[in-house]
Amino acid sequence: MMNYRLFIVAMLMLANCTSPRTGNPHVGISTRFGDIEIELFPKQAPVTVAAFLSYIDSGYYEKSSFYRVLVDENQPSYAPKSEIIQGGIWKANNQLLSGIPGIKHETTRETKLSHTDGTISLARTAPGSAHTEFFICVGDQPGYDFGGENNPDGEGYAAFGRVIKGMDVVRRMYAAPERDGELTPQIFINRIRKL
Repeated sequence: MMNYRLFIVAMLMLANCTSPRTGNPHVGISTRFGDIEIELFPKQAPVTVAAFLSYIDSGYYEKSSFYRVLVDENQPSYAPKSEIIQGGIWKANNQLLSGIPGIKHETTRETKLSHTDGTISLARTAPGSAHTEFFICVGDQPGYDFGGENNPDGEGYAAFGRVIKGMDVVRRMYAAPERDGELTPQIFINRIRKL
């Protein structure tokens, strides 16, 4: 009887270790506010995930930060509202940023992903201009999906993963002091790594 119980406990422990792992890569982001774990979706967004992982491997995110936040108070009253925190190398290494080419834009119409609470997505100006800068949705942001109202060209943004641990950390960063959309001070990313 005791061996059977040990077997069941061992199987439950193993299941707990592997059930969150769907074969998708996981990335950890460490900040002074705490740690965030993100699951990436390479089957749905292969180009975007491959690019993001290559930026990690290349060391681009060393000395990176979360530097931008969109809250109701810092957005024009006439524009569609959104709630995000944005990070990357724009503040820390703008010279490197200017030399990184954009990647093919994978719309949410193609990937079937949506900008729901905790989704990570690439920031961009025009389609094909996205690279190292990313944002995390705080609450559902359907205006960032294909056809949404938050982007004039209607192409939306390239969602490629979601926060699976540490959404409380994201919300604390979202509530940090800001001025005109800039986090003051910026929140440095201690490390981004594959888990």
